[in-house]
Amino acid sequence: MPTEEISMTDREHEIYDVVGIGFGPSNLSLAIALEEYRTNGPENEIRSRFFERQSSFGWHRNMLLPSTTMQISFLKDLVTFRNPTSGFSFIAYLHAAGRLPRFVNNKDFFPTRQEFHQYLEWAQERVADHIVYGSEVMSIRPPSGAVPHQADHLRLEVAEGGGRPGRTVGARNVVISTGLVPRMPEGTERDERVWHSSEFLERYRQVDPRELRRVAVAGAGQSAAEITRFLYDELPHAQVCAIIPSYGYSVADDTPFANQIFDPRAVDDYYFGTEQARDAFWRYHRNTNYSVVDDDVIRDLYRRWYDDDVRGISRLEFLNLTRVAGAQRVGSETHVSLQSSLDAEVRELGFDALVCATGYDSMDPTGLLGDLDRLCLRDKAGRYRVERDYRIITAPELRCGIYLQGGTEHTHGLTSSLLSNIAVRSGEIAESIIARSTAPNTESALFAEVGGDIR
Repeated sequence: MPTEEISMTDREHEIYDVVGIGFGPSNLSLAIALEEYRTNGPENEIRSRFFERQSSFGWHRNMLLPSTTMQISFLKDLVTFRNPTSGFSFIAYLHAAGRLPRFVNNKDFFPTRQEFHQYLEWAQERVADHIVYGSEVMSIRPPSGAVPHQADHLRLEVAEGGGRPGRTVGARNVVISTGLVPRMPEGTERDERVWHSSEFLERYRQVDPRELRRVAVAGAGQSAAEITRFLYDELPHAQVCAIIPSYGYSVADDTPFANQIFDPRAVDDYYFGTEQARDAFWRYHRNTNYSVVDDDVIRDLYRRWYDDDVRGISRLEFLNLTRVAGAQRVGSETHVSLQSSLDAEVRELGFDALVCATGYDSMDPTGLLGDLDRLCLRDKAGRYRVERDYRIITAPELRCGIYLQGGTEHTHGLTSSLLSNIAVRSGEIAESIIARSTAPNTESALFAEVGGDIR
């Protein structure tokens, strides 16, 4: 049966070489890599557009707590590990802001989160022509009337905020970077007094601090410890209860040998390694990033707790080996069900607010991809198979590239969604897109012949 021609509507919408879905640090780094490629010569034109549902740039705004610092060196910025001479580096930002000498005098490798966020805002302003804020990509489909192998681009339906009409754009490649999804304890729903750490500052500022006389923070990681410290300092009249599933906070391993897992070459070792090697990455080095806390934050909290004990005060309480099993609003209080792993007993305590710093789930692009998802190959565990260049391995008939910035821990290791490797990762994606834009048909033919990578 003859294939229906592509509709006039699809021929008329804008077609880009690459469309980024979501615009946090990862796709910002990609936008910069593409911009630097374009500036190398007029023949290097790569048309790109990035859609972000937020109305303006923001990265973990609700965790920009006073004096909190980055957990990575300032040299692990958007560009330096890819291009040390880039004008988009953190050093270039400091120079532009007139703070470079003072930063050097401070002798600190770890800027505050507030300053690093200012750097990200400065960088995104310089590629703003390629970003559309207040816009959310709702679906990715083949062009109307086309089957995937006959389409040289994908069709993206974009919803616009602010009452603007939606639009349709075309993309030869898409890079999905919609971010992590907040995870709440089972049986616990967010409301005006039950918050996830991702919304902490916004929620906290909406409440009269005098109403917060007893607050709880659930979680064992960096965010949980920082919020506990913040609430203790900001609410001198309140009791603060830390609900910790472990026996106490575990320190993050940031020693030099362990930190080598964040080196760019470690991605190759993980990707091309055996199952035994990949298991070793997680077994021995999970404590570099997951459910761990910086040593200085742990000591800050212990010092506060000990000083209170000396003075006969009990403002800071630690409920170790305890998990949140549910929460419900009862009058003006939030009643939290707490289960101890010591005896499996469940008890209920009342709080004025509960903050769940209980982590995130990886992004899942299944809904975005719709029917295209059946052309995306998966492993035995049901996870996407992904090429070394972060492109989902697809059936040969899908010619367009679908890249993931996040959700590839199973193929690329611990750093696949972290800032530590952001410059190199985005550079590799940019190089792949550029290579495909010059010879897309050649690659498709090669894939069909050899069957692609097996991961």
